[in-house]
Amino acid sequence: MIISVPATSANLGPGFDALGVALNLRNRVEIKYSKFYSLSVKGEGASFLKKKEGNIFLRIFDELYQSLTNRTDTFRFAFFNNIPISRGLGSSSAIIVSAVAAAYEAAKVNISREDIVNVALRYENHPDNISPAAHGGFVSSILHDSKVISLKHDMPKFMKAVVAIPDKPISTKASRSVLPASVPLETAVYNISHSSLLAASIVKGDFEMLKFASKDKIHQEIRMNNLPELFNLQKIALESGALMSTLSGSGSSFFNMTYRCDARYLRKTLMNKFPQYRIEILDFDNKGLIIEHH
Repeated sequence: MIISVPATSANLGPGFDALGVALNLRNRVEIKYSKFYSLSVKGEGASFLKKKEGNIFLRIFDELYQSLTNRTDTFRFAFFNNIPISRGLGSSSAIIVSAVAAAYEAAKVNISREDIVNVALRYENHPDNISPAAHGGFVSSILHDSKVISLKHDMPKFMKAVVAIPDKPISTKASRSVLPASVPLETAVYNISHSSLLAASIVKGDFEMLKFASKDKIHQEIRMNNLPELFNLQKIALESGALMSTLSGSGSSFFNMTYRCDARYLRKTLMNKFPQYRIEILDFDNKGLIIEHH
């Protein structure tokens, strides 16, 4: 079988740990029964994912497959990774979702996308990346009684993501550690109101509203201090056609949403101003997790 999962951008500014969107940049893994265990990795993270001990996918797959089947079969795994590692584009969520889906599929146990997300939650304790990775599209999620409840909305084809990817990684764990343990009521209300308007803007298709709705006071500026040039990147992006410009997850990448007709100009401007960054125009992905058999 071949399993592919898209990149994701989470938070989208004020939607901390709640909002996320899938991007058409996919990691793929091919799995076959084999007499001998084998592992190959091409693309992002190839140098350190080749070792079984450090491969999150294999740890989760083995754990779930054995619990579902009471067997320890051997497989050949071939990974083709396009999602940059530790850049805030959901590489770990893509790995976790694909591992869960692969284990259930290999064990011939049916599982819904909703249940895949809830199993994945054991390995990543917030749903803002794993939900759009599984479902695709724009997804709003909450945790209720330790279960993920989410709603998906398909993104239109005339919208594009222009993603700025620095060559410097930011650890999600380290990035979360600098955030305050509590915030003033006024700050909480600010983020609730802005994330609510952001979700309404996307669902209604009133994308001009994103300029106002995508502002955040809880996490973004604190995290951007790790890479101060991101403040300038955000300013230039908003002046050059971006409808919203937000830190992607915990960073270091920056996510910009724009109309298709403005995407090339925005990319060119950012490439000229930030030549050390990789600037990509990406479609939004409405399919999420895909499982194919060959």
